[in-house]
Amino acid sequence: MSAAGWAAVGAALALAASLPYWLPRTVVALRVRIFARINGEEGIPVPGREVPAEEFKRVYGHPAANGRSRGAALSDLFWYWLSPGPEVHQEHLEPGPRYDGVARTTRQILAGPSRAEWTGLVGRCTRQVLDELGGDERLFKVRLRDLMMPVWASVYYEVVFRSPCPREVRDLITGNADDVVSALKCTRLRHLDRRARLTAYLRERLAHDPPSVPLPALLTERERAYYLQGTFFNTAVVQMSEATAHLLLALATHPEVQEHLASAGPDYLDRVIDETLQHFPLFGVAHRITTGEIPRDGRPALPPGSVLLFNYPEYQRSGTAGAERFDPDRWLSRDTRPTASIPFGVAANRPCPARGFAVLTMRVAAEEVLRRFRLESSAEHTRSLPSRGPCLLIPRADTGSRRRPRLRLAAMRLADHWANVPRSLTQLVLGTYMVWDARRQGLCRNYFAAAPGGPSPSVVGSR
Repeated sequence: MSAAGWAAVGAALALAASLPYWLPRTVVALRVRIFARINGEEGIPVPGREVPAEEFKRVYGHPAANGRSRGAALSDLFWYWLSPGPEVHQEHLEPGPRYDGVARTTRQILAGPSRAEWTGLVGRCTRQVLDELGGDERLFKVRLRDLMMPVWASVYYEVVFRSPCPREVRDLITGNADDVVSALKCTRLRHLDRRARLTAYLRERLAHDPPSVPLPALLTERERAYYLQGTFFNTAVVQMSEATAHLLLALATHPEVQEHLASAGPDYLDRVIDETLQHFPLFGVAHRITTGEIPRDGRPALPPGSVLLFNYPEYQRSGTAGAERFDPDRWLSRDTRPTASIPFGVAANRPCPARGFAVLTMRVAAEEVLRRFRLESSAEHTRSLPSRGPCLLIPRADTGSRRRPRLRLAAMRLADHWANVPRSLTQLVLGTYMVWDARRQGLCRNYFAAAPGGPSPSVVGSR
């Protein structure tokens, strides 16, 4: 082979070897551009040039920033991902009697257990899932989101129905939740058969043994099943599984923090949770449509019909000194903690219903895992968590487990880097298709066009 041929081979090998380091970032940038072109450029980024970070909370909390779905092209995409039943999903209902009834029911259901009951329930469900790992291996390799999803499926089933969750029903809930979050991250197309099986179960259960809390009177029988499925068995299970996976992965990738937990009290773990939610907020961009004018001091008013794109990660970085460091001790005093921190949203505009006990329940689940295992991971930790959080669980009882499994961690790091290549390409292709298909179907647009003042039973999505 000639020198030029060898040079070409060397260049090709170098290019191939570098793929994990530049291709995923390039694909993400390309996806953003494609999504923007398909969805149009109607949105106003917040924080951004028109609305700076210092106005974030005031604009977000303004009474006129209360539209949720109607009038935004982005809504078609979110309805597509959440169908069937997006028209009664608590986060996507327009303000009015239906939203009020749904939000009131959610608060009543979540207020059922006391703090002690929440603690006992989450601890019991976590222990049950950890017991199922089984075997006498010295080390388990898991995906943290997959590990935690059955925990929260069991927890929220029991919160809703006040009885233990049967294993087959837990499988229905986790299959549904995994399908939703995988579609949202564009790693897999939707599988409506999984969602339909859970819907059928819920309709049967509601017909014969409904929850003790009355469900919203303005919803039909089918919509009540959609409400429970969307609010508790989609959003609650997905968000709490992601939150706990982020917490455990943060501990796994910061061994000094995990080590300090052994001598620190529960307050330190709460600070670790706060720092985790600051680095990896569960919300990416939340959009709201203004139903009236929002006046501002020294700036032009935001007109009615504006689509505001509230970027949680960007906002939280704006108020954090040394934002790149993972430092739980920044939460020790009011002088050092971030001023821009809204892990559960803004109180004046649909805050997370679980904000009162989310930190408590995350702490309980993490303590159960840490009681049995030391966590180790070398995987890349990003907010979107498309890898589902690869992690090694090393039993505490294993006296030989104090040394770090360096070879396993090196292999995990290499595998994680290379898995990013096909995954990012998959996200590009499937994400582009789903955005196009969502715009083609126009679930939200057609719903409001057909029934501007009320529900439309035909909005069920498609495969």
